[in-house]
Amino acid sequence: MRRLWIWALIAMGLVASNGCLIPMYSGDPAVRTRQLIFTSENFRALLEEWERFWFLDQPDHSVPHRTHGGVI
Repeated sequence: MRRLWIWALIAMGLVASNGCLIPMYSGDPAVRTRQLIFTSENFRALLEEWERFWFLDQPDHSVPHRTHGGVI
């Protein structure tokens, strides 16, 4: 019976909490701002890496003027 109460309290604690049990960002506004900037920069770098992987950053050869496309 005692074990059941313990599990019930744990379950109520998990249901009552909103969000993640372990906070991802700091509670200090200055530190949290820096962490959010680093996170957004990482997402931006991920998008650039995705374009490089699929060769979307290469020059378009269907333009009317000639482009070299290589290293000069």
